[in-house]
Amino acid sequence: MIPPQANAEFVYRMEDILDLYTQPYDAKRPVICLDETSRQLISEVRTPIPMQPGQPAKYDHQYRREGVCSLFMFFEPLTGWREVKVRARRTKKDWVQCLKEVVEEHFNDTVVVRVVQDNLNTHNPSAFYEIFDPAEAKQILDRLEFHYTPKHASWLNMVEIELSVLNRQCLKQRISTAQRLQEEVNAWASHRNEHCKTVDWHFTTTDARIRLKRLYPTYSV
Repeated sequence: MIPPQANAEFVYRMEDILDLYTQPYDAKRPVICLDETSRQLISEVRTPIPMQPGQPAKYDHQYRREGVCSLFMFFEPLTGWREVKVRARRTKKDWVQCLKEVVEEHFNDTVVVRVVQDNLNTHNPSAFYEIFDPAEAKQILDRLEFHYTPKHASWLNMVEIELSVLNRQCLKQRISTAQRLQEEVNAWASHRNEHCKTVDWHFTTTDARIRLKRLYPTYSV
């Protein structure tokens, strides 16, 4: 949803991200998109009937709720790489630890990682100082550059498209444990990574200034 009124802050953040998407690939300064979602864990009450020749698998309509967990997805559009981390919660600590793991495991040779994400209150760089000692927090933050989507404009984050694909291709099934959920999303991500699946993004700042002109504040010379 886009706010109906002109908003300079909205425009600034939108153009910042759109310009970021047009920059050529830089292995020393990669761009990754981050977003989070929740997933309800569900187990079967009755044993499903397996698929047979000419017959689909059959599941009982009843199920048992096994709690909720969170998924953190990291997506690098220009290389077609993604990773999904399953966590019990979605707190500042989870956000900080997931970012640290991704940077150290996958982007250890980079100068800075540019991160596109939304404006959740947990997405505050100061949280690093709450989780790590000052020296380590500063060391990690020096290698991160945050770009925030405007409020009501999560559609600007390309990882939203990947989350939609994940839901359609992987999560339309009953999954009862966080461990199995991690295994399922790992298999899904590995398959897409192997085939370098990415997002064919065309919307630019020029397009925004034409199609979203109503959102731009008026100005005087």
